[in-house]
Amino acid sequence: MNILQLDKNHPLISEQLSAKGFSVEEDHVSSYEEVLAKIKNYDGIIIRSRIPLDAQFLEQSRHLKFIARVGAGMENIDVEKAKELGILLINSPEGNRDSVAEHVVGMLLILMNRLFIASQEVKNGIWLREENRGDELFGKTFGLIGYGNMGKATARRLSGFGCRVIFHDILRNLSDEFATQVTLEELKQQADILSLHIPLTADTRHLIDAAFISEMVKPFYLINTSRGKNVKTKDLVGAIKSGKIKGAALDVLEYEKSSFENLDSTGNEDLEFLLKSEKAILTPHIAGWTVQSKEKLAQVIVDKILSNFS
Repeated sequence: MNILQLDKNHPLISEQLSAKGFSVEEDHVSSYEEVLAKIKNYDGIIIRSRIPLDAQFLEQSRHLKFIARVGAGMENIDVEKAKELGILLINSPEGNRDSVAEHVVGMLLILMNRLFIASQEVKNGIWLREENRGDELFGKTFGLIGYGNMGKATARRLSGFGCRVIFHDILRNLSDEFATQVTLEELKQQADILSLHIPLTADTRHLIDAAFISEMVKPFYLINTSRGKNVKTKDLVGAIKSGKIKGAALDVLEYEKSSFENLDSTGNEDLEFLLKSEKAILTPHIAGWTVQSKEKLAQVIVDKILSNFS
């Protein structure tokens, strides 16, 4: 099989597939149009987020046997069209679930205990104790929306913190030793912290908006390591200003480019507020981006390809 890899990934993908007799071509620079012109030469394609595989692309890729995304989200692929054409879709959420879970807990502890702020103040010769009094995770109710690979890994990490973990998911009967499944209404009533672990779909776009925030009974902390467009930034900012959201830890932002490689911040007042606010921690879409996850993501992809085509 001839495979085209469109993004830079761990070299084990090419090494292991080549060792099994696959022909793997690396192309990290060609444009959408250039890839479209040659896609007929390949049986499989491995991507991250550089090029969208939309209906037009897939119509000219009918001969593809599989599309493999090194990561979890599939929103840059027209999933329904791919299924219609009989193209197998592969992703690898197992590969970076541990990385995401640790990032969630790390950002939350930094936010609740003002660690960045206090550290910077001390480095600048400012010694403030009462002003930097923290807020404990112990005894709080941590609510997750989505209980797939990322949500479950996060719940496991929280098991030693003495907090109660609840979650809402569209699938039923997912409760385990680490978290209890509740309705969305119950989550809104009980949660002190809200963490998103969901894909970006028509149903989850701007899920967290003014209406949703108003239905949360308690002031709460928000964590988003899913997709920026799951949260309506303007409404988030309003809720931070009003105190309904006590703080936000955001690894993803609504204004990211589709490739996730950069940010369009030109003249955006809401983004400017988040960049300057002491109540917001921002990271550049790196929750699943560790040394270990790079290798694990690649290995999951290779294993799934070989299990289907060897």
